Amino acid sequence: MRIARFTTGGDPQYGFIQQEGERQYIAAVAGDPLFMKAVPTGERVWLTGDDDDAPPVRLLAPVIPRSKVVCVGLNYLDHIREMGHDEPPAPVLFLKPNTSVIGPDDPIVLPDWADEVSYEAELAVVIGRICKDVKEENAMQYVVGFTIGNDVTARDAQRQDGQWSRAKGFDTACPLGPWIETDFDYENAGIKSLVNGEVKQNSNIDQMLFGVPYLVSYISTMMTLLPGDVILTGTPAGVGQIDNGDVVECEVAGIGTLRNPVLRLDD
Repeated sequence: MRIARFTTGGDPQYGFIQQEGERQYIAAVAGDPLFMKAVPTGERVWLTGDDDDAPPVRLLAPVIPRSKVVCVGLNYLDHIREMGHDEPPAPVLFLKPNTSVIGPDDPIVLPDWADEVSYEAELAVVIGRICKDVKEENAMQYVVGFTIGNDVTARDAQRQDGQWSRAKGFDTACPLGPWIETDFDYENAGIKSLVNGEVKQNSNIDQMLFGVPYLVSYISTMMTLLPGDVILTGTPAGVGQIDNGDVVECEVAGIGTLRNPVLRLDD
């Protein structure tokens, strides 16, 4: 099942992605299905195909984390090597604020204090239940589904500061989308990124040093994860710089594609 958050010009709504022939539509529901029983409204909002009578639809970030985005650094060995780091003995964690979250097709706005900003395609885990001190074997009971994230990073600020809050927490630094996939093989799926149609990263999530159940369990031992919180699980090798006018696409097989243009306001 795919859970979407969308707008047709008014307040955000939620729904489930459905297929009818070659066309996709959103079956709208009342309320937020992450927090309450989903009640179909009977409304269909078409995503594909021509329908002059239908209102325009825009997909939004499928979740705005209620408290935090927990990010895992250095979780692919090839990325560790390209960044010149040693393999960590435990997951390296940092946080992004929920104000950094944007959705599909929203612009990544390059900050005027950064000259070297890069993309990082990542599998994102969406928490569905209050999660504290859970065992690894039970961890997936607390996950509602998965989406795609882009851990946008100001590399020059990262080097300058010695820690990562400014470099990874600025507004628009956390694209998420296009929807939440609840039926997903979190142990084996291709992951890639493209800039202006050119493949930059191309790997598989089975290359993660620390898998999804371990990460959920490990993080829950030090902080309570709340429904709607998101875990970004790290990125493979191939990260690089993005500039004004670029288009970044992050893909995870079995979920879809997260697309965002890049904008620098002073250009």
